[in-house]
Amino acid sequence: MKERLEALRGEALEALQQVNDPGALNELRIKYLGKKGGLTEILRGMGGLSAEERPVIGQVANDVRGAIESAIDALQERFQREETEARLRAETIDVTLPGKAPASGAVHPLNKVAQELEDVFVGMGYTIAEGPEVEEDFYNFEALNLPKNHPARDMQDSFYITDEILMRTHTSPVQVRTMKQMNGKPVKVICPGKVYRRDDDDATHSFQFNQIEGLVIDKNIRMSDLKGTLLQFVQQMFGQQAQIRLRPSFFPFTEPSAEVDVTCVQCQGHGCRMCKQTGWLEILGCGMVHPRVLEMGGYDPEEVSGFAFGMGVERIALLKYGIDDIRHFYTNDLRFLSQFARM
Repeated sequence: MKERLEALRGEALEALQQVNDPGALNELRIKYLGKKGGLTEILRGMGGLSAEERPVIGQVANDVRGAIESAIDALQERFQREETEARLRAETIDVTLPGKAPASGAVHPLNKVAQELEDVFVGMGYTIAEGPEVEEDFYNFEALNLPKNHPARDMQDSFYITDEILMRTHTSPVQVRTMKQMNGKPVKVICPGKVYRRDDDDATHSFQFNQIEGLVIDKNIRMSDLKGTLLQFVQQMFGQQAQIRLRPSFFPFTEPSAEVDVTCVQCQGHGCRMCKQTGWLEILGCGMVHPRVLEMGGYDPEEVSGFAFGMGVERIALLKYGIDDIRHFYTNDLRFLSQFARM
């Protein structure tokens, strides 16, 4: 039995020298030291030994087990060390290497244009007013000289939630709310925000778009003040060479009312395909605040007057960047949006 134990030790140690991975090591541990392993199989024959032989064989068996276990432990430590070293090599950071610049985003072109518009008017002394996008019919229509069943309501097909609540069709309700809050004091505000109308999406229309409106109320406000304000705005947005013209129009909340054209940004007024050879592009609507609207806002039209204007941010962006389809702003095509990162 002693010879068998010594032979088992030699066989096991030789086999362990050939092991190169933890899986094979575990298989050898089971083969030689497991419950059904070679050492256990030999020790089952100790029952047939004499009392004098048992201690001697037992000592040999312990030496064999200890030698095999020591070899296995040494290999396990080696494998663990190699694994740790490999992981550290993979995780090593060379602090002398140049850093990798993270990919940077950019302001969306619509937000960029809206910020530019706000900066222009804030520079003229306007303050920014905001209001709810879910609005009452009174503020959205009635207080703007559009009573129930007024035919001009058809100009703005609306998203109604109830008979008296709707998604605002313009930011003019913010002007009405501001007038009521001012209690007859002078007003000079712009009102940016999203608006909603039941339009089909096409190259120039969307069911949701962005608008900026302006309102000035004080004593002795004249149409010439409105024209001067809009000319300054256009020249700051499109360059000092830009000019405007006012064409008579109709809006229920202003009287007189006008559509404003700007010299074509493409041909500088000489005529091209973009402006249909006219040299002009429509940009916004405006007018003097209707006396009825002043009354609904808490002002005496005999004492004060005012002007208002409104424009679509998308319309300004189309003209500023020479874009021909409003849908480009909403489809999130990075090929389109990435062009504005460099502007």
